Amino acid sequence: MKRSQVNDIMVQADDMIRSFGFTLPPFAYWSPATFKRNAAAARPIIEAQCGWDITDYGAGDFEALGLFLFTLRNGRLADLQRGGGMCYAEKLLISRQDQLSPMHTHVIKAEDIINRGGATLVVELFGSDAEGRFAEDQGGTVYCDGLRRDFTPGEKLRLAPGESVTLMPGDWHAFWGDGGDVLIGEVSTVNDDNTDNIFREPIGRFSDIEEDEAPRHLLVSDYDKTLLTSA
Repeated sequence: MKRSQVNDIMVQADDMIRSFGFTLPPFAYWSPATFKRNAAAARPIIEAQCGWDITDYGAGDFEALGLFLFTLRNGRLADLQRGGGMCYAEKLLISRQDQLSPMHTHVIKAEDIINRGGATLVVELFGSDAEGRFAEDQGGTVYCDGLRRDFTPGEKLRLAPGESVTLMPGDWHAFWGDGGDVLIGEVSTVNDDNTDNIFREPIGRFSDIEEDEAPRHLLVSDYDKTLLTSA
């Protein structure tokens, strides 16, 4: 992706988020220079990978295959491993109309995917085989707003604003907006996006960025090369 495209997506996403009554935290609006000056104090944000996350999954066609995310908070794996403490994470996502977030599951993360506003969110579901691998002939069970929902292989849930689905590790899922763009809330187990995503197809989680202009704000994928040496 070009940095200019990333910058434009940030502006568009912020406008949409605000239109539904949400406001991102102050650090979301730091310039790269401000973030670098505050890197030591912001080390927990950096290490938790909180912030802007825009991906085309390495395919180079964001409108067709991509996702906007902003990680608001992310807990500590050590707390999860000891069974107490900050074991949760929260994100805001935007799935554009017909923009696919491809088939995947998670190693550790359980998550609630919530339609916070906009169009219909379509979630396509498959189950796993005995080893946890994608199984095109397996269904399963999820919970939609606390109510049990058995699904057949490839069934598509249609979530209107206010509706949600709870997904566990081994629940394979893909999703997209139908009829327009969708603002999505994600409440989940603490997770590491570098290690916790298993995609059905061999694709990348983060985008390679072509630096055709200066960044408006840093992406979480910029932190290693821009901030960690200063933090």
